[in-house]
Amino acid sequence: MRLIWIAIAAVAAMLAGPAAGQQWPARNVKLIVPYPAGGNVDSAARIIADKLQEKLGQPFIIENKAGAGGMIAGEAFAKSAPDGYTLFVGANGPVLFATEINKRDAYSWKKDFLPITTISMTPLVLEVHPSVQANNFKEFIDLAKREPGKLTMASPGPGTTNHLLSELMQSSLDLQWVTAHYRGNAPAINDLLGGQVQFAFDQLTVSLQHIKAGLFRALAVTSPHRLKSLPDVPTFAELGYKDFDGQTFTGLFAPAGTPAPIIEKLHETLVAILKDPGVVDKFEKLGGEATPMTPDEFKAYLAREDAKWIPVVRKANIKAD
Repeated sequence: MRLIWIAIAAVAAMLAGPAAGQQWPARNVKLIVPYPAGGNVDSAARIIADKLQEKLGQPFIIENKAGAGGMIAGEAFAKSAPDGYTLFVGANGPVLFATEINKRDAYSWKKDFLPITTISMTPLVLEVHPSVQANNFKEFIDLAKREPGKLTMASPGPGTTNHLLSELMQSSLDLQWVTAHYRGNAPAINDLLGGQVQFAFDQLTVSLQHIKAGLFRALAVTSPHRLKSLPDVPTFAELGYKDFDGQTFTGLFAPAGTPAPIIEKLHETLVAILKDPGVVDKFEKLGGEATPMTPDEFKAYLAREDAKWIPVVRKANIKAD
């Protein structure tokens, strides 16, 4: 059935040519989000949905389909008709890692997803509870080496970028700590606030308010440059650790086989949206950065991330709960 849809879409694209892009959208467009409402991916989807509706004249409706690390949404999306009326606002976990971690060959971004553009990049911050005797990253490493297994890291779940960065750091620097997995960012950060765990690698979206209030101490960020919101916190690259550059991306995808004119129209519209100063400001307030790429750039980025992180998943034998 999937191959039939792709064949029909390809023939339609050849017959319609540019008209496919001109006529689309003629009705509501669904944006599948693989997480519950309220997180950074959902927030990004809602920012662009409002603007897409404004520019293209049809409602862009969010459908939150959480579960199985994003696989429920990813599988539903991969089976969607490639007609431009079902799109996917994905992130690292659901797009790159979920099928590997769940050991289910339900879909593949390389075969089933057409990358349109990245929407935003959200860096992670290494943050510690004030009780931890480390004022910078070097002191943190020294502490972890002196007392292997004593520190506990709060993870929002197995296979998240947060978790993978932790595994990569332990492996690269010969460190050892305990990983406490939670079901999402909120409970993980609540326990870090309470001192039940000692540190986290977390999206700045979630943690900035706590860092500003002095409830967490920020030691380093994974962005390629220092952040406006944390100008005194160094990047890992500055500290000599270029491999620790994991960020959470949000990106827009169409099902494989979607006619090229629709992809081009979506990309052109989204790039304009993501350059809008008001939209840029909204993402900065979320702790991220509006970061459009071309479809080819996005595909190349995904391939690099895949090559970097899937070996980490396998080496650490990361599995779903």
